[in-house]
Amino acid sequence: MAKQVRKKRPSAKAEGEKLGQARLLVRQAMIKDIRGISALVRRAYDDLPAYKQSEIRGQINNFPEGCFVALLDDEIVGYCASMQLPEPVVFAPHDWDEISGNGYGSRHDPTGDWLYGYEMCVDPKVRGVRIGRRLYEERRALAEERDLTGIVFGGRMPGYDRARRRKNNRVESPQDYLEQVLSGKLHDQVLRFQLANGFEPDGILENYLPEDKKSHGHAIKMVWRNPYVDRDQPVKKRLPRGVESVRVATCQLQARAVKDYDEFLGAIEYFVDVASDYESDFIVFPELFTLMLLSYEAKELSPLEAIERLSEYTPRLKTDISEFALRYNINIIAGSHPTRMEDGDIHNVAYVCLRDGSVHEQEKIHPTPNERYWWNIKGGDKIDVIQTDCGPIGVQICYDSEFPELSRKLADEGARIIFVPFCTDSRQGYLRVRYCGQARAIENQCFVVLSGNVGNLPNVGNMDIQYAQSCILTPCDFPFARDGIAAEASENVETLTISDINLADLSWARAEGTVRNLADRRFDLYRIEWDESGDHPGKTKPRAEPLGTGGPGGG
Repeated sequence: MAKQVRKKRPSAKAEGEKLGQARLLVRQAMIKDIRGISALVRRAYDDLPAYKQSEIRGQINNFPEGCFVALLDDEIVGYCASMQLPEPVVFAPHDWDEISGNGYGSRHDPTGDWLYGYEMCVDPKVRGVRIGRRLYEERRALAEERDLTGIVFGGRMPGYDRARRRKNNRVESPQDYLEQVLSGKLHDQVLRFQLANGFEPDGILENYLPEDKKSHGHAIKMVWRNPYVDRDQPVKKRLPRGVESVRVATCQLQARAVKDYDEFLGAIEYFVDVASDYESDFIVFPELFTLMLLSYEAKELSPLEAIERLSEYTPRLKTDISEFALRYNINIIAGSHPTRMEDGDIHNVAYVCLRDGSVHEQEKIHPTPNERYWWNIKGGDKIDVIQTDCGPIGVQICYDSEFPELSRKLADEGARIIFVPFCTDSRQGYLRVRYCGQARAIENQCFVVLSGNVGNLPNVGNMDIQYAQSCILTPCDFPFARDGIAAEASENVETLTISDINLADLSWARAEGTVRNLADRRFDLYRIEWDESGDHPGKTKPRAEPLGTGGPGGG
C-alpha cells in the first residue's frame, strides 16, 4: 500500500486571504463568540431547540481545540463542536444527550482516540463559500495532528419524514431510507454532502435526537478513518502529567470594629497586598465580609435596616476592589455583599474583580432560612462560570455549596476551581460547608477554596460569634494531597493561607485517575436540566416565624 503524505494544515489567516481582505476566517471558537454562535444555531435549526449559552460555554471550555467558527465579514456563519472519546464509547449504542454530556461536551476524554462531532451548523443564508466543507476540513486536520483513528458523528436525515409519508415506494425504516439514498433512488442533501466529504455510513443510531422530527429522532452513524493511522486494535492514548500551576490565597478575616469605610478598606487592602507580594493569582474573602461596616453606626440597627445600610456601599465597594485587582495584579473574589437589585429585592452577591479590570457578579442562589427571615434576602436565579486568565472558575456562596447540582453545572461549563466564601457561627455550621466542599471537590474532580470570618463585632447583632477554618481542598487521588487538603488555616485565627495547585493534575485525574466521576456519569439514566429562561414565578417566600437568633444561619 502506498504511503500517504500528510498535508500541511492551512492557517486561519491563509484561509481568509483566499477571498482577499480576510473576508472569510475559520478559527478556533472563543468565549466571546457565544452570543454569535447561539444566534447562528437559531437561524440554522428553526425546528430544533436552541442551545443555552451555558452549554456553548461548556463546549468551548471543555475542549476548545475541538470547536471552530467560520466568520464571513465578521459575522459567525458556521460552527462545529467535537470532543475526543475512546472507541468503546463511540461505537456503543447512544443518543445525543448521552454522548454530548447533555450538550456541554463534558464527556471529552483526552485519552480517547476518536474525534466525535456533536454539533455542525451553517447559516442557511450563506451560499457558495463552502462553509460546511471548511469546518469538516478543520476537524480532519485536528484528527490528523493528534493521530486519532478517525471521526464519528450522528448525521441527520431530514428527508426521512417526507419519504415515510410518500404514497408510492414508501420507506419502511431508517435503514431502508439509507439504502435507497445510497442506491440513488432517493436524494438526501445532508447525507450526500457528508458522503462527498469522505464519510461512510456505519448503521443507524435509533432515537438519537428525539427533537429532530424530520429524521423521526434517528441519525446515521457516519465514520471517517484517518488514512495516516493504521490500527487493528483500539489504542488508549496517555495524558502527560503536565504543570499548569495556579497560586491561590484564602483570607480568614477577623471581624473588627472600624471607625469608617476607609479603615475597613485598609484592612482588605493589607491582605490583597500580601497575597500579591506572594504572587498569588487569586485571593478570596469571606461571605458578608462587609458587615464590619456596621460597627461604626451610632446605634445598633435592626436586621432590615442593617442590610439596607450595607447595600448603600455597593457602588463604592465595586470600584475600590476592582482598583485593587488592577493595581496589585491579582484576581479578587470579594466575599459577598448585600445588594439591592433593580427590582428592589436584596440579594447576597459575590463581586469577582479580575486583574484585567472586569467585574463579575455571582448571586447566592439559596439564602438560608435566617437570611430570608431576618434580612429578607432573596435568592438569585443563575449560576455560571466566570472566565479568568487562569481558566473558568465558579463561585458558590456558603449554603450554595450544599447543593451538588450547582457545582455539577459549573464543572460541566469547565470550572476547575470553585471558590466558597462562607460565614458560619458554630462548628456544626462550618462542618456542613467543609464536608460539602470536600464532596464537591471529589465528585467534580476540581479544587474547592473556602474562606470564612472569625471573631465578633460589637454593635452588630448578626455577628455575635463566628467559627471558621479556611482551606483549599482537592480531589482524593494520587496526584493530590493524601488527605484531600492542599492547605488549611488554624481555627478562628486571622490569617492568609496560600497554596500552589496544579490544574493539569485535574485533567489527568479526570482522564486516568483511580475513579473518574465526571466521565463515569450515567447520562442514559439521569441528567440535570437547567431553566435559564429567567422566568421563575415560584421563588421561595420568607418563613413567617424566626428560625434562629438573627445570625446568617451557618451556611
